[in-house]
Amino acid sequence: MSIHPHLEAITRRICERSAPLRQRYLAAIDAVPREPARKHLSCGNLAHGFAASDADSKTRLKGTIAPNLGIVSAYNDMLSAHQPFEGYPALIRQAARAAGATAQVAGGVPAMCDGITQGQAGMELSLFSRDVIAQAAAVSLSHAMFDSTLYLGVCDKIVPGMLIGALSFGHLPAVFVPAGPMPSGISNQAKAKVRERYAAGEASKAELLAAEAASYHAPGTCTFYGTANSNQLLLEAMGLMLPGAAFVNPGTPLREALTRAATLRAVEISTLGNDYCPLGQLVDERAIVNALVVLLATGGSTNHSIHWVAVARAAGIVIDWDDIHDLSEITPLLVRMYPNGDADVNRFETAGGIGFVIRELLDAGLLHEDVRTVFGAGLRNYTRKPKLDGAGRLHWAEGLAASGERDVLRGARDAFEPHGGLRLVQGNLGRALVKIAALKPELRRIEAPAVVIHDQHELARRHSAGTLPQDFIAVLRFQGPHANGMPELHSLTPLLGHLQNQGRRVALVTDGRLSGASGKTLSAIHLTPEAARGGLLAKVHEGDSVLLDAEAGVLSLEVDAATLAARAPAPRPPGGCDVGRRLFGHSRAQALDAEHGALSISLEPEDCSHDADALRAPAASASGAHA
Repeated sequence: MSIHPHLEAITRRICERSAPLRQRYLAAIDAVPREPARKHLSCGNLAHGFAASDADSKTRLKGTIAPNLGIVSAYNDMLSAHQPFEGYPALIRQAARAAGATAQVAGGVPAMCDGITQGQAGMELSLFSRDVIAQAAAVSLSHAMFDSTLYLGVCDKIVPGMLIGALSFGHLPAVFVPAGPMPSGISNQAKAKVRERYAAGEASKAELLAAEAASYHAPGTCTFYGTANSNQLLLEAMGLMLPGAAFVNPGTPLREALTRAATLRAVEISTLGNDYCPLGQLVDERAIVNALVVLLATGGSTNHSIHWVAVARAAGIVIDWDDIHDLSEITPLLVRMYPNGDADVNRFETAGGIGFVIRELLDAGLLHEDVRTVFGAGLRNYTRKPKLDGAGRLHWAEGLAASGERDVLRGARDAFEPHGGLRLVQGNLGRALVKIAALKPELRRIEAPAVVIHDQHELARRHSAGTLPQDFIAVLRFQGPHANGMPELHSLTPLLGHLQNQGRRVALVTDGRLSGASGKTLSAIHLTPEAARGGLLAKVHEGDSVLLDAEAGVLSLEVDAATLAARAPAPRPPGGCDVGRRLFGHSRAQALDAEHGALSISLEPEDCSHDADALRAPAASASGAHA
C-alpha cells in the first residue's frame, strides 16, 4: 500500500523543520564508538562496577565480549501498574545469563500515580516528575557499564520521562518492558456513574470507595484508556517493545515469556550483538509520526500532545500542535475504549488489539512501514500477536482478520469517525486542544457565559451554593506549567458530566491539563499562552461570552478589543501548601509552554567531539597508570 500523500507531506515538513537539530543529535550519537563503554574504565572504576556481582558475572564483566544490560526500573509496590516489576530483575538476569550476557539494575526512577494525587496538592509535582525521571534515567546510565538497556515502566509521566532519558544515551539500544493491565473489574461506565452520583450528593463516600476499589483491584495497569495505556500503544507503534506485549496481563506464562524474549532482543541489538540498533537512530521522524497516528486513531490521552513533543525534541525532532491537528484530519478513529466507549483495554485486546490497529493503518497508507524496530526491520511485524505453543515456546501468529467486537474496534474503511481524536482550536484566547473522540456531534460547539475560577474545587462549591448559571463555560486559569506545574484537573469531570446529563450545556476552557481518561465534556485544554505568562485568559471576566467550536477550530472571547485593552489582568493566586512544591520552583520558572512540551530541562544537543576523543583515550587506573 502506498503512503497517504498527506502523511508523507506532514512527515517531510517535520524532517525539514527538524533537520539542523536532528543532524546535531545524530552527530552526537555517532561520536560515541560502538564498543563496550567499560573498556575505557580504569581498573578501580570497573572493580567498583562489578563488586557485588556473582563470580560468573564478574568473569564476563572483566572482559569485553559479553554484553551487559542496564535495567532502569520504576518499581514500587504502591503503584499497581509497577508492582509486578518487583521480580523482573531476577528474571532478566537469568535470561541474560542464558544468552551469554549479564544484567544489572542500573538505577531506579521515581514513579508517582496521578490516580492517587488527583485533586491533591501533590499533583503540582506530577508534570515535572517526567523531567526528573529523565534525569534519573540518565544518572542510572552514567556509569559507562552498559551495552544495552531495558526500561521497566508503564504509567503517565514515567514512560515519556524514561524515553527522554534514554534518548540522552541515544547510542545505546533500548527495549521497553511492560507489566500489562490488571484483569477487568467493575466496568468503567458503572464506576463513572457512581462518581457522578457522588458529585451530585446522591451517593455516599462508602459507596464511592467500594466502586473505586472494585475497579482498581489487582496488580497491573488501570484498565481504562488513559495516559498509561496510551503509553503502551505508542511504544508499540514506535517499535520500542516487542509486538503485542502491551496488554498481556501480569503473572501469566505469556507475560514471563515476553520478558525473557525482550531480554534476548536487548542482547542481540546491543553494541556487542549481531543486530546493533541504537535508540537514537530508531526514534526518527517516521517513528514519531507513527506514534501520533496511533494515538489519534485510538482516541488516546491528551497528555501526549505535551509528552510526545518533548520526546521528539529529545531525539532532535521538532513537532507542534499543527502537526497533530493535520494528522488527525487524515486519521480515522478505529477504537472505542473508555472514556470514549464502554470497553476497557482487556476487551480491546480480545477484539484484536494494537496489532489490528497497526495492520489497518498500514493498509490504509497511514503509517510508515519501512522503519526499524527493536524486533527487526518493518512495522508489519507489529500486526502479529504473541502466543505460547503446547511446549510453552513463544511465537508470533497472525492476528484477527476482522474485529472481534465492532463496538470496540473497527477497520479503516468502517471507522467510528473519519477523523482522529484530537482537534486544535484557536482564536484571541490562544491555542488549545480538544479531545473530541467521546463527544457527540451536538456537544462540540457552545457559546455561553464564563464562570471564572482559580481552583478546580471551586466549581463544586458554587454548584452546592446554587450560583452556577444553567449553561456556562468554566474558565479555570493559572493552571499552566509556569503557574503551578500544570496539574491534571480530573476532579472537575464528574461534576461537569453530571450537569451535562441533566441537559445543561457546559464546557471547560483551561491552561491546565485533564486526565488522560477525560473526554465526555467539551474541553479546551493546555491553552497557551497561559494566564501566568500574559495570556488573555487572565483578562476574562465572569459572564463574558466565550465561543468554543471544536468542529470549526475556534476558541474566542467575545469581547471587543478596546474593552480587553482597558482591562488589567487578574493577579496570580498564591501558591498552595508546600508538600515538596518549593523544590520545583526552578522548574516552574524555566518551563516552556505546553505546545513546546512544558519542558523544564534542556534537550539541546551539545558538541561532544572532545568527549568522544576522551572515550577513545586509554583508561587509567586509580593511581594514574594504564590498566
